[in-house]
Amino acid sequence: MVSLDASELTTRELNRRIKALAEEGAGEIVITNPAARHNLAVGIRQACKITIEGSVGYYAASQLDGPEIFIDGNAGWALGENLMSGKISLSKSAGASVAASMRGGEIFVNGVSGARAGISMKGGTLLIAGDSGFLTGFMMQKGRIIVCGNVGDAAGDSMYEGTIYVGGEVGSLGADAMYKEPTEDELIGLWAELERHGVAGRPRFRKIVSQKKLYHYDTLERFERTLI
Repeated sequence: MVSLDASELTTRELNRRIKALAEEGAGEIVITNPAARHNLAVGIRQACKITIEGSVGYYAASQLDGPEIFIDGNAGWALGENLMSGKISLSKSAGASVAASMRGGEIFVNGVSGARAGISMKGGTLLIAGDSGFLTGFMMQKGRIIVCGNVGDAAGDSMYEGTIYVGGEVGSLGADAMYKEPTEDELIGLWAELERHGVAGRPRFRKIVSQKKLYHYDTLERFERTLI
Protein backbone atom coordinates (compact mmCIF):
# COMPACT_ATOMS: atom_id res chain seq x y z
CA MET A 1 0.00 0.00 0.00
CA VAL A 2 1.21 3.50 -0.89
CA SER A 3 -0.11 6.59 0.90
CA LEU A 4 -0.12 10.09 -0.62
CA ASP A 5 -0.87 13.23 1.41
CA ALA A 6 -2.78 15.54 -0.94
CA SER A 7 -2.03 18.56 1.25
CA GLU A 8 1.65 18.30 0.28
CA LEU A 9 1.06 18.23 -3.49
CA THR A 10 -0.67 20.31 -6.15
CA THR A 11 -3.54 18.62 -7.97
CA ARG A 12 -1.37 18.11 -11.05
CA GLU A 13 1.49 16.65 -9.00
CA LEU A 14 -0.89 14.35 -7.15
CA ASN A 15 -2.47 13.02 -10.35
CA ARG A 16 0.95 12.43 -11.89
CA ARG A 17 2.02 10.47 -8.80
CA ILE A 18 -1.16 8.38 -8.89
CA LYS A 19 -0.71 7.54 -12.58
CA ALA A 20 2.95 6.64 -12.10
CA LEU A 21 2.15 4.35 -9.16
CA ALA A 22 -0.65 2.67 -11.13
CA GLU A 23 1.68 2.09 -14.08
CA GLU A 24 4.29 0.61 -11.71
CA GLY A 25 1.71 -1.87 -10.43
CA ALA A 26 1.02 -0.48 -6.96
CA GLY A 27 -1.52 -2.73 -5.26
CA GLU A 28 -3.42 -0.03 -3.39
CA ILE A 29 -3.08 3.75 -3.27
CA VAL A 30 -4.49 5.75 -0.35
CA ILE A 31 -4.97 9.51 -0.66
CA THR A 32 -5.36 11.51 2.53
CA ASN A 33 -6.44 15.15 3.04
CA PRO A 34 -8.12 15.66 -0.36
CA ALA A 35 -9.83 18.84 0.94
CA ALA A 36 -12.65 18.53 -1.64
CA ARG A 37 -10.32 19.54 -4.47
CA HIS A 38 -11.49 19.22 -8.07
CA ASN A 39 -10.18 16.79 -10.74
CA LEU A 40 -8.64 14.27 -8.38
CA ALA A 41 -7.66 10.78 -9.63
CA VAL A 42 -8.51 11.40 -13.30
CA GLY A 43 -7.37 9.84 -16.58
CA ILE A 44 -6.05 6.57 -15.12
CA ARG A 45 -5.88 3.68 -17.61
CA GLN A 46 -4.50 0.88 -15.43
CA ALA A 47 -6.29 -1.48 -13.07
CA CYS A 48 -5.55 -0.47 -9.49
CA LYS A 49 -7.28 0.25 -6.18
CA ILE A 50 -7.50 3.81 -4.89
CA THR A 51 -8.99 4.97 -1.59
CA ILE A 52 -9.64 8.68 -1.05
CA GLU A 53 -10.12 9.51 2.62
CA GLY A 54 -12.38 12.54 2.44
CA SER A 55 -14.66 14.50 0.15
CA VAL A 56 -13.76 15.44 -3.44
CA GLY A 57 -14.80 18.28 -5.73
CA TYR A 58 -15.88 18.44 -9.39
CA TYR A 59 -14.95 15.78 -11.98
CA ALA A 60 -13.32 13.42 -9.50
CA ALA A 61 -12.46 9.95 -10.80
CA SER A 62 -13.36 10.97 -14.36
CA GLN A 63 -12.10 9.48 -17.64
CA LEU A 64 -11.04 6.21 -16.04
CA ASP A 65 -10.49 2.81 -17.65
CA GLY A 66 -9.93 0.06 -15.12
CA PRO A 67 -9.40 1.38 -11.56
CA GLU A 68 -11.50 0.61 -8.50
CA ILE A 69 -11.97 3.78 -6.46
CA PHE A 70 -13.55 4.22 -3.03
CA ILE A 71 -14.27 7.76 -1.83
CA ASP A 72 -15.05 8.15 1.86
CA GLY A 73 -17.06 11.36 1.70
CA ASN A 74 -19.15 13.48 -0.68
CA ALA A 75 -18.43 14.38 -4.31
CA GLY A 76 -19.13 17.49 -6.39
CA TRP A 77 -20.45 17.65 -9.95
CA ALA A 78 -19.74 14.98 -12.58
CA LEU A 79 -18.26 12.23 -10.46
CA GLY A 80 -17.10 9.42 -12.76
CA GLU A 81 -17.62 11.41 -15.97
CA ASN A 82 -16.86 9.26 -19.03
CA LEU A 83 -16.03 6.13 -17.01
CA MET A 84 -14.96 3.40 -19.46
CA SER A 85 -14.50 0.48 -17.07
CA GLY A 86 -13.85 -0.11 -13.39
CA LYS A 87 -15.75 0.76 -10.22
CA ILE A 88 -16.39 3.91 -8.23
CA SER A 89 -17.96 3.74 -4.77
CA LEU A 90 -18.98 6.88 -2.86
CA SER A 91 -19.84 6.59 0.84
CA LYS A 92 -22.03 9.72 0.94
CA SER A 93 -23.75 11.97 -1.64
CA ALA A 94 -22.95 13.23 -5.14
CA GLY A 95 -23.64 16.56 -6.84
CA ALA A 96 -25.20 17.10 -10.26
CA SER A 97 -24.37 15.05 -13.37
CA VAL A 98 -22.91 12.00 -11.66
CA ALA A 99 -21.88 9.42 -14.29
CA ALA A 100 -22.14 11.92 -17.15
CA SER A 101 -21.39 10.16 -20.48
CA MET A 102 -20.49 6.99 -18.58
CA ARG A 103 -19.66 4.17 -21.05
CA GLY A 104 -19.05 1.13 -18.84
CA GLY A 105 -18.24 -0.09 -15.36
CA GLU A 106 -20.14 0.71 -12.20
CA ILE A 107 -20.77 3.74 -10.00
CA PHE A 108 -22.37 3.40 -6.55
CA VAL A 109 -23.60 6.41 -4.56
CA ASN A 110 -24.48 5.52 -0.97
CA GLY A 111 -26.48 8.73 -0.51
CA VAL A 112 -28.43 11.07 -2.77
CA SER A 113 -27.47 12.64 -6.10
CA GLY A 114 -28.21 15.98 -7.69
CA ALA A 115 -29.83 16.80 -11.02
CA ARG A 116 -29.05 15.12 -14.36
CA ALA A 117 -27.69 11.87 -12.93
CA GLY A 118 -26.58 9.66 -15.81
CA ILE A 119 -26.86 12.45 -18.41
CA SER A 120 -25.92 11.13 -21.87
CA MET A 121 -25.05 7.77 -20.31
CA LYS A 122 -23.78 5.22 -22.84
CA GLY A 123 -23.32 2.06 -20.78
CA GLY A 124 -22.59 0.58 -17.37
CA THR A 125 -24.60 0.77 -14.15
CA LEU A 126 -25.27 3.76 -11.89
CA LEU A 127 -26.74 2.77 -8.52
CA ILE A 128 -28.02 5.47 -6.14
CA ALA A 129 -29.09 4.33 -2.67
CA GLY A 130 -31.13 7.49 -1.98
CA ASP A 131 -32.98 10.07 -4.08
CA SER A 132 -31.97 11.58 -7.42
CA GLY A 133 -32.78 15.04 -8.79
CA PHE A 134 -34.60 16.26 -11.88
CA LEU A 135 -33.67 15.12 -15.41
CA THR A 136 -32.29 11.80 -14.19
CA GLY A 137 -31.25 9.87 -17.30
CA PHE A 138 -31.50 12.91 -19.58
CA MET A 139 -30.53 11.89 -23.15
CA MET A 140 -29.53 8.45 -21.90
CA GLN A 141 -28.38 6.14 -24.70
CA LYS A 142 -27.53 2.85 -22.98
CA GLY A 143 -26.94 1.25 -19.57
CA ARG A 144 -28.87 1.13 -16.29
CA ILE A 145 -29.72 3.70 -13.66
CA ILE A 146 -31.04 2.27 -10.39
CA VAL A 147 -32.47 4.77 -7.89
CA CYS A 148 -33.69 3.26 -4.63
CA GLY A 149 -35.44 6.46 -3.52
CA ASN A 150 -37.40 9.14 -5.38
CA VAL A 151 -36.49 10.94 -8.60
CA GLY A 152 -37.41 14.49 -9.58
CA ASP A 153 -39.26 15.84 -12.60
CA ALA A 154 -38.54 14.96 -16.24
CA ALA A 155 -37.12 11.52 -15.54
CA GLY A 156 -35.72 9.93 -18.69
CA ASP A 157 -36.24 13.05 -20.77
CA SER A 158 -35.22 12.42 -24.41
CA MET A 159 -33.67 9.04 -23.59
CA TYR A 160 -32.98 6.78 -26.59
CA GLU A 161 -32.07 3.46 -24.99
CA GLY A 162 -31.21 2.15 -21.54
CA THR A 163 -33.36 1.61 -18.46
CA ILE A 164 -34.13 3.61 -15.32
CA TYR A 165 -35.41 1.77 -12.25
CA VAL A 166 -37.00 3.81 -9.45
CA GLY A 167 -37.83 2.42 -6.03
CA GLY A 168 -39.75 5.49 -4.82
CA GLU A 169 -41.86 8.21 -6.40
CA VAL A 170 -41.30 9.86 -9.78
CA GLY A 171 -41.92 13.61 -10.01
CA SER A 172 -42.85 13.36 -13.68
CA LEU A 173 -41.70 11.63 -16.85
CA GLY A 174 -39.68 13.54 -19.41
CA ALA A 175 -40.32 13.81 -23.14
CA ASP A 176 -40.53 10.42 -24.91
CA ALA A 177 -40.25 8.40 -21.69
CA MET A 178 -42.78 5.82 -20.52
CA TYR A 179 -43.31 3.21 -17.82
CA LYS A 180 -42.88 -0.48 -18.53
CA GLU A 181 -43.60 -3.31 -16.10
CA PRO A 182 -40.38 -4.99 -14.89
CA THR A 183 -40.23 -8.77 -14.95
CA GLU A 184 -39.75 -10.84 -11.81
CA ASP A 185 -36.30 -11.83 -13.06
CA GLU A 186 -35.39 -8.14 -13.38
CA LEU A 187 -36.54 -7.44 -9.82
CA ILE A 188 -34.61 -10.42 -8.44
CA GLY A 189 -31.50 -9.19 -10.24
CA LEU A 190 -31.97 -5.66 -8.89
CA TRP A 191 -32.44 -6.88 -5.33
CA ALA A 192 -29.27 -8.96 -5.65
CA GLU A 193 -27.45 -5.82 -6.82
CA LEU A 194 -28.66 -3.92 -3.75
CA GLU A 195 -27.60 -6.72 -1.44
CA ARG A 196 -24.15 -6.79 -3.03
CA HIS A 197 -23.73 -3.10 -2.15
CA GLY A 198 -25.16 -3.43 1.36
CA VAL A 199 -28.37 -1.53 0.55
CA ALA A 200 -31.27 -2.76 2.70
CA GLY A 201 -34.79 -3.39 1.39
CA ARG A 202 -36.43 -4.81 -1.70
CA PRO A 203 -38.26 -1.97 -3.46
CA ARG A 204 -40.88 -2.83 -6.05
CA PHE A 205 -39.05 -0.86 -8.72
CA ARG A 206 -40.82 1.07 -11.45
CA LYS A 207 -39.16 0.82 -14.85
CA ILE A 208 -38.73 3.77 -17.24
CA VAL A 209 -37.78 3.27 -20.89
CA SER A 210 -37.93 5.26 -24.12
CA GLN A 211 -41.07 5.40 -26.25
CA LYS A 212 -38.68 5.79 -29.23
CA LYS A 213 -40.85 8.37 -30.94
CA LEU A 214 -37.82 10.67 -31.27
CA TYR A 215 -35.69 7.96 -32.90
CA HIS A 216 -36.25 9.09 -36.47
CA TYR A 217 -35.72 12.82 -36.33
CA ASP A 218 -35.20 13.06 -40.09
CA THR A 219 -38.84 12.09 -40.66
CA LEU A 220 -40.00 14.84 -38.28
CA GLU A 221 -37.67 17.60 -39.44
CA ARG A 222 -39.72 18.55 -42.51
CA PHE A 223 -42.76 19.22 -40.31
CA GLU A 224 -40.67 21.49 -38.07
CA ARG A 225 -39.43 23.40 -41.10
CA THR A 226 -43.00 23.88 -42.32
CA LEU A 227 -44.05 25.13 -38.89
CA ILE A 228 -41.15 27.58 -38.76
